[in-house]
Amino acid sequence: MTRRLLPAAALVATASLALAGCAGTTAPGDGQDGGGAVQVVASTNVYGSLAAEVGGDAVEVTSIITSLSQDPHSYEASARDQLTVSQADLIIENGGGYDSFLDGLVDSSGSEAPVLTAVEFSHDFPGAEGHDDHGDDHGDEDHAEGDDHAEGDDHDHAGHDHIEGFNEHVWYDPHTVAHLVEDIAHQLGEIDPANAETFETNAAALIERIDGLETSLEGIAQDHAGDGIFVTEPVPLYLTAAAGLENATPDAFSEAVEEGQDVPPATLLEAQQILRAGDVRAVIVNAQTGGAETTEVVNLADSLQIPVLEFTELMPDGVDYVEWMQQNVDELAGTLTR
Repeated sequence: MTRRLLPAAALVATASLALAGCAGTTAPGDGQDGGGAVQVVASTNVYGSLAAEVGGDAVEVTSIITSLSQDPHSYEASARDQLTVSQADLIIENGGGYDSFLDGLVDSSGSEAPVLTAVEFSHDFPGAEGHDDHGDDHGDEDHAEGDDHAEGDDHDHAGHDHIEGFNEHVWYDPHTVAHLVEDIAHQLGEIDPANAETFETNAAALIERIDGLETSLEGIAQDHAGDGIFVTEPVPLYLTAAAGLENATPDAFSEAVEEGQDVPPATLLEAQQILRAGDVRAVIVNAQTGGAETTEVVNLADSLQIPVLEFTELMPDGVDYVEWMQQNVDELAGTLTR
């Protein structure tokens, strides 16, 4: 089975294309050397949105992947992408093997711009235990630690490669995103000291909004901790874990779907038995991809009257990161209270 992207027409009903301010339709300019805006290149519009909100008018953001018909796992970079990266002042990637095309662009372009890798800000990332020292406080202490993630000359860190057992979809973890936002502001301030205070102010406002997501998730956990959910791919698991929900999906099922492999018959049977047992409150699918086994699970859930939610990997048009995540949280809460 291949990891099949759904046709663009089928995705319009779920979400349209890119966030307008981060579409990357304009090539980067001269950056700080030319006295212009800081040139930020992001692998996807998710990270482009965060950079645009922190940087405001002082940055020009180019997001390489903005279309729901594109899959970062298999994206083939173009010569234009390489030129874009070569002119960047700051680069933001997900890491963990999710958007490895960007690592290749950094290497081939000879870019010396600092690279922020989102997975390295996750508490679950191997070697990132130091974040636990700060708890839920997104304070200045994290800036010092964040410096280790922003060394522009070191592009060969572990965040570039897929790590067995690690869920790389960290943008669905608001706590990780808050840490990343701090470091975006810190790094932008290093590049453009004249606007450093503005970057910090914008980041603080954004983090306050992200904290609101965590508050909403805590509210779900108070009422629904331990409720079971089934996910066809591990994309939303950070969000559902923060909501106190239990993942009932066999690991072999979600791993096979994510890797574009056939789900073993015994695993598919196990998944069907789990759904029929009556303990799953919702099924969550990746609206951008599909396959035979995913369709079987959705059809079975429908027949059993189990609600099916569709989450995406990229941001829909007309919303920013927090608005997008809040919509996902609200849909999840509404489903569980049916």
